[in-house]
Amino acid sequence: MLRSFFDRLSSNLFEPPAPNTIGTKIYYRLFELFTVTYTIIYAWQWGFYTLRLSDVVLPLGLAQYINVEIFLGTYFPLINAGLITLFVVMALFFDRSKWLYGVAFILFHLHYVTRYSQGEIPHSQNMVGFCLLGLGIGSVFFKEKRHSLQFGLGFVVFFLGLGYTTAAYSKLIATGITWVDGNHLWLWMAEKSVDVLSDEGAFSYNWIQEIALQNRLFATLFLTMGLLTEFFAFLVWWKPFRTYMFIAIIGLHMGIHSTMNILFLSYTIGLFIIGLPWYKVINWTIDHYQINVEGYISRLKEIRNKVQLFTTHHSRRDISHDL
Repeated sequence: MLRSFFDRLSSNLFEPPAPNTIGTKIYYRLFELFTVTYTIIYAWQWGFYTLRLSDVVLPLGLAQYINVEIFLGTYFPLINAGLITLFVVMALFFDRSKWLYGVAFILFHLHYVTRYSQGEIPHSQNMVGFCLLGLGIGSVFFKEKRHSLQFGLGFVVFFLGLGYTTAAYSKLIATGITWVDGNHLWLWMAEKSVDVLSDEGAFSYNWIQEIALQNRLFATLFLTMGLLTEFFAFLVWWKPFRTYMFIAIIGLHMGIHSTMNILFLSYTIGLFIIGLPWYKVINWTIDHYQINVEGYISRLKEIRNKVQLFTTHHSRRDISHDL
């Protein structure tokens, strides 16, 4: 019985929703493109920020075993950002180089623990890190690119569901059912207003915040919906519930943004890309407008193969010249 459960879970997480369709292929590539794009963005943001750091306040992850202070006050963060960029771009465009996602993840994590050695731990960057880790693991255990992408996306979906559900449990264990008391939302809104005021020099409540402050029941219902969404987030593991639960989770983050002025931008974009059935939209668009996507894909493959042949030819010629 337990084995049957895990077989069904594995099927729901890692088998493509509509196999061998153009929409599914583009859907998985969108997930990969999102990961690569934000990996590069954060790599360079962290690289330039780390140049200003001089001391480690809170060692995280690898920083507990490696003295990352040796990277401070040097140009290593920019060199590391360049390497990460090179590796993920090569893995994106060349299937034989997909194993570089694993190398990029190690460098990305080293970059992360160096940048956030001051005590602040963000959310959005963790999402991107998990996506990169999933692609890295998939590239090691699966020969074909499409299988590694399927594993990477399923890997992220599994830990998203697990993370939200365990977050709900931790709230209930720490505070009990009274966590949803509207007074708590008032407190968090007041605390965040101080942060916004210090950053921007001005702050005013929006209409949702005003309603929540005037009506404790509304504030309590707001927190109750958020807690229930987190509690049942594990349902994203199953395809019939996935889209609905992702919409609920996106709504949760929109609620956090509207009440506490906290926006996890790349995290929310990742939820939109991973959680919504874009493959259905793409397949419908292709069928409805009779778009010859196969022709475009074959041309792109021809260009990629020519680039691979060009780089391989020149690398061999350089080696023979050296010999």
